[in-house]
Amino acid sequence: MTFHVIRPEGAAYLHRPHVVVHRAKLFADEIAVLDGIRITTPERTWLDLAETLTVDELVVAGDHLVRIPYPDFENRDTPLCALSDLQRMIDRHKGKRGLRKAKAALQLIRIGADSPQETLLRLAMNRAGLPEPEINVPVEEGAPGRRVQPDLSYRQYRIAIEYEGEGHGEESQIVRDIARSERYKELGWVEVRISKRHMYRDAKAAVSKVRTALIQAGWRPDPALKTTAP
Repeated sequence: MTFHVIRPEGAAYLHRPHVVVHRAKLFADEIAVLDGIRITTPERTWLDLAETLTVDELVVAGDHLVRIPYPDFENRDTPLCALSDLQRMIDRHKGKRGLRKAKAALQLIRIGADSPQETLLRLAMNRAGLPEPEINVPVEEGAPGRRVQPDLSYRQYRIAIEYEGEGHGEESQIVRDIARSERYKELGWVEVRISKRHMYRDAKAAVSKVRTALIQAGWRPDPALKTTAP
């Protein structure tokens, strides 16, 4: 394991095994304390990561930071930071390495994603010229029944996109997924199910499935926009 430590500019060099030293200016509100250890705040850490991560990876990290947590499962009810906090870091540290990537990533961060794969799928859909979906918005219909909340969705076209990770192979989850599929059918929605095997090569197979569902529902791509075919 490697630890990254920020020391003030001009401080003596620190020689320690498995420690990488960075010299940078830290403002007081960019420092937090966890279990007695001084660490950088989530938003400052995100900006520092821009030096080494790709734009997509920064969006994944940003989506996680700004998402609204589930108090029953996470023992917290507020996001780790807000979009405005990320913007403040960018505005404050002009000239910092990775700033261009951070600016690009900030434009793509959305509140609502619950997993890295959901974010990566959304980004791939965006690059392919598909319309931007809603993220984890419940399907509110008048008919009584099980409440469903798609990972990604197009309300106008009644399309629900569900990413099924490894946990969906458990027996109890399979039962819930079948009930979910039945509920979508009752409501007249089309369910597009995506798994890990659809996510290779910039999620081209996943994008193809979503595009097919959209076209069948009546959507047509804007001929003025250049898209990348899967």
